[in-house]
Amino acid sequence: MNVADKTMFEIYRERDYNRGFQAIFYTTLEEHSRNQAIAKAAAGDTVFHGFIADDKLEAAQAAVEAIVDDLNDMDEDEAGISGDEVRRRLGAYLVE
Repeated sequence: MNVADKTMFEIYRERDYNRGFQAIFYTTLEEHSRNQAIAKAAAGDTVFHGFIADDKLEAAQAAVEAIVDDLNDMDEDEAGISGDEVRRRLGAYLVE
């Protein structure tokens, strides 16, 4: 698959006081907020990252957001989903 046909994303956990989970889709960032969004993600702890096929991007974004919602609904100290579980849930959308 061509690099131009996929979107890089990351699920991360913020390190600030609320330790919330977030997702970022790097190649879809608006120019005016790109640097701030990337800095925020870089300051967090990566939970999972990969590439999504652009032809499935809308559905994939919904699936990623559902994972983020599930993580944020968990008890703060025990929150987590294994990489294998994320990969299973996003398997229809992930590309190498």
